[in-house]
Amino acid sequence: MKILAFSDLHHARARAEDLVAASRRADLVIGAGDFCNTRKDLAGAMALLSGIKTPMVLVPGNAESIEELRAAAPRTATVLHGSGTQVGGLRLFGLGYGVPQTPFGEWSCDLNEAEAARMLAECDRADILILHSPPKGIADRTSAGQSVGSEAIHAAIERIQPQLAVCGHIHDSWGQTGLIGRCKVHNLGPRPNWFELGE
Repeated sequence: MKILAFSDLHHARARAEDLVAASRRADLVIGAGDFCNTRKDLAGAMALLSGIKTPMVLVPGNAESIEELRAAAPRTATVLHGSGTQVGGLRLFGLGYGVPQTPFGEWSCDLNEAEAARMLAECDRADILILHSPPKGIADRTSAGQSVGSEAIHAAIERIQPQLAVCGHIHDSWGQTGLIGRCKVHNLGPRPNWFELGE
């Protein structure tokens, strides 16, 4: 299966146009959160992606709530947050929001580590983990060099060992990758990222 994945669109029209064009070559499109900015005009951000006709699986970032994303997402999209789905024989599990809690204030949709661990405990098997936040120690460094990823997410990847874990959230680490056991972790960013996975 040819998978197109991205994160952190943040209402960027030119980025969305690139993703829509790329989606024509994909079997599945994954969006790892932060489609809008600070909980504003999520419907407008989704409209930028309306040209995507390929099946989509989305998780909320910290810039939109799960309820907001479910309301705004195209009817053909599957929205995950502490839940899973199956596409073309691949098992996918998603967890959105900022983990651990961010310093951004009331608009940010966040989970603490214990909340994230409880939600991730629902998953015992997956081929792909779709996360908004990165795991602690991988693709999670800010411009100041701080490692701000999630320990709960790291532990879940270590336990589940999916083929692939995708994330975003930390803009300074877009494009960075790492391994947890056999699992490749990739911080996506808003450009087209391509993966080929079989059943």
